[in-house]
Amino acid sequence: MLNKPGAPAAPGIVCVGLGPGDPELLSVRADRLVRQARHVAFFRKRGRPGKARQAVAGLLASGVVEHAMEYPVTTELPVDSPAYVQQLAQFYDHWCERLAQLARTEQLVVLCEGDPFLYGSFMHLYTRLQARGGVALQVVPGIPGMVGCWHASGIPITWGDDVLVVLPGTLSEDALVARMQGADAVVVMKVGRNLPRIRHALARCGRLDAAWLVQNASTAAQQVRPLAAVPEGEVPYFSIVLVHGQGRRPESPE
Repeated sequence: MLNKPGAPAAPGIVCVGLGPGDPELLSVRADRLVRQARHVAFFRKRGRPGKARQAVAGLLASGVVEHAMEYPVTTELPVDSPAYVQQLAQFYDHWCERLAQLARTEQLVVLCEGDPFLYGSFMHLYTRLQARGGVALQVVPGIPGMVGCWHASGIPITWGDDVLVVLPGTLSEDALVARMQGADAVVVMKVGRNLPRIRHALARCGRLDAAWLVQNASTAAQQVRPLAAVPEGEVPYFSIVLVHGQGRRPESPE
């Protein structure tokens, strides 16, 4: 079980979901764990501060030891190439061993954007650590990033019997079209350089004019724009495309 407030931190690994970006949207438990942490680990691209680390700026105690887990590859190789898969597998294997060794004597808090179990990188460490055994392992849920995005749009994402589909933007255009056509409401994650393909898929479905692009939801850098008005080109990877459902709802009496 997780430590009670004021109790000594028990050795082990606690992954904390940080929510969509605004530190005020952390859970009470997540906030406490982050503020009390003596060791924190987080994922980031090489040379970047890391989204998760930025989300807790000002919350960490002085003297905290930081462990930056830098991805060996991001967009340099196709995600389905054997070289990409091999490098990432070695990366997760390495950090699994390194974090497990530390967690024998210390409590280590791993920072993750959104919710760790929704497309989170920590899942790859979690399954390895579970299989390895010998380390206390906990996960604290967080508000998923897409929730912050549809709240930023100010429009309910689903009504009545609407069916919501969540898609990774890394899918092929044909796969995106097939999934979008069967859904009332759509969330597309992992946008970045995949935006042109996502835009084409929405146009083929006749849904481009109903789509919105949300960047940096719940932060000072938040942007919410109709997708059709967004210039061609790449946007941040953590942008999200939304198509809101228009389903059943009670009509107001005249």
